[in-house]
Amino acid sequence: MNTKYFQFLSLPSFLFLWEILSRTILNPLIVPPPSLVFKTLAIILMGKHPVYFLPLDCLYSFYHYAMGFSAAILVGIPSGIIIGWFRSADRFSYALVELFRPIPPIAWIPIAIALLKLTHEAAAFIIFIGSFWPILLNTHFGVKSVERAWIDAALTLGVNDNRTMFRKVVFPASLPAIFTGIKVGSGVSWMCVVAAEMFGVSSYGMGYKLDFARGFSPDVVIAYMIAIGVVGFALDRIYRYSERRYLKWRGS
Repeated sequence: MNTKYFQFLSLPSFLFLWEILSRTILNPLIVPPPSLVFKTLAIILMGKHPVYFLPLDCLYSFYHYAMGFSAAILVGIPSGIIIGWFRSADRFSYALVELFRPIPPIAWIPIAIALLKLTHEAAAFIIFIGSFWPILLNTHFGVKSVERAWIDAALTLGVNDNRTMFRKVVFPASLPAIFTGIKVGSGVSWMCVVAAEMFGVSSYGMGYKLDFARGFSPDVVIAYMIAIGVVGFALDRIYRYSERRYLKWRGS
């Protein structure tokens, strides 16, 4: 079998197994079969359900994601560069980073609600907290991991000031790690979107409607879960494409 197509067999195999188990062993009222779930998904996608409208919820969730994740990029990358480039900044920030980094984003929800109420900004704050650390740490790692031989070669070729050294050598060499941080941070951001909306930080979005339907509409719950997974997969592919495009110099 062509390995190019073999990777696509897992999804239909999973759906087939899910359909069989739901109709034989599992309780279809708790775990509905995919045939029902995808029918429900089509209904909420086309706006034919009186309560749920997936495109609007997706728009709100993506708005929360864009607010929080863009802030994490704007703060995380420069911060990672600073603590990676300057040894004194690295030493000064070590205790703070190791103290706050292990705190789960969900633990910040009460503070977000107290400070920002039930607003879009509160959701963005939780998303920012979750995605900031992967971006910061990967950027820091990328700057610290630049090979000494490249710096020596630049010095030999006449680069004798820090600004040019950083712009021509250090930053380009750090880009693979920075892109890794962005990809990991994006995945964490999307999970934080759902968590923040489920915990009541926002009254709109996919996470909010998923939690709203959990008690009486399992088909709607799973339909929203599928939609969340599809959007997360699409975001990952976008960042991977951007990485391949802007890092062509790495070769294979």
